[in-house]
Amino acid sequence: MQVELPLPDGRRILIDDGALDRYRIAQRPPASPVRRVYAAAHLAFASNYAQVDHSPDHPGLPAEFANAIDWSTTMALRTRLAGLGFGIAEAMDTAQRFEVGWPVASRLIELTGSLKLPHGFVAGAGVDHADAPRSKSDLVTAVSEQITFIRRAGGLPIVLPMLWLTRTGATADDYVEVYGDIAMRAGGPLLLHWLGVMFHPELEGYFPAGSFDRILERFSDVYRGAKLSLLDHEHEVRTRAALLPRDQVILTGDDHHFAELIAGTGAAERSGELDGRPLPLGPFSHALLGVFDAIAAPASVALQALARGDRTTFFEIMDPCEELGRHLFAAPTVHYKAGLAFLAWLDGLQPNAMLANHAETRRSREHFVRAVELAAQARVFTNAAVVRARFEHWHHRSGPSAFIA
Repeated sequence: MQVELPLPDGRRILIDDGALDRYRIAQRPPASPVRRVYAAAHLAFASNYAQVDHSPDHPGLPAEFANAIDWSTTMALRTRLAGLGFGIAEAMDTAQRFEVGWPVASRLIELTGSLKLPHGFVAGAGVDHADAPRSKSDLVTAVSEQITFIRRAGGLPIVLPMLWLTRTGATADDYVEVYGDIAMRAGGPLLLHWLGVMFHPELEGYFPAGSFDRILERFSDVYRGAKLSLLDHEHEVRTRAALLPRDQVILTGDDHHFAELIAGTGAAERSGELDGRPLPLGPFSHALLGVFDAIAAPASVALQALARGDRTTFFEIMDPCEELGRHLFAAPTVHYKAGLAFLAWLDGLQPNAMLANHAETRRSREHFVRAVELAAQARVFTNAAVVRARFEHWHHRSGPSAFIA
């Protein structure tokens, strides 16, 4: 179905929920995944959260959020992503982990594990279930406990950044000690997560003085790879080249340049294994991306084209997706979740577009309008009539009620 959507400036854009059909005509699923790709999924909130007086300036406590989540819709979002061929990245930044904390994260991990998803899931292991750490030993104990919890649920743990290290001015040797002790206590496989300062201001200077490289080299049998969310294309290419001889991988978290990073510069050189699943190894990045929460439908088709060796179609589909990613993750990048929830709501995937602490209010109306325009170009939408109805509803309202169908 095709509909025209009038924009506030008088222009009209075409919403075509059949825009991917011509790519699917000759589509044959690949025998095995060409890349390991995890989509980081967001949270859906119950509509009565509109009456809760939380805000980015006056945030709620983690214990207050468990009853505010629309759990059935939240899980349906994950099931949809899995049905499109993706693993799930759970209880990480896209799920507002820093805001909702362990009470919500632990339930997310258990519920996602219970889904028995065909492509598995990774989940963030941090320290937010424990008392405020006072030492490096406290960090190691807390992270190890969450690693155990994630494994019991069936997930692959990824070690989240530990703010205590930057807050206390930890040295490179301290980082190597902490991550090394986690490796020795928990065993493998594990992944590392290097989240850039654009996602959290307290991460300035994380992994100082080559500590990241030292950890991955010294404990290569445990840390099988890392997610890089630094939005630094050249740094990622150099890092993955250094890891490849040890059969370690980079999962790109670069929501600005992911298409070229995933495509890489050549075909798989050999096959490895991670978490019981085949893992192609070569001059390319795998992926763990928040933007795939929004672009799952076109990205699924693009990855199947890549698996057939059709790089032209891959980039034809992914280039506009990347342009959408650059917009959603534009500075201040920390507010990218607002665009993800808004697009999912417009497409009928959830009953509202609210976020924890009503962070959806941190993006301007102009930002959302541009996101819709770019999403249409990226062939994201699957229900054109719903998009038009909800966009018109949103356009004529203000405040929290604008984000509720």
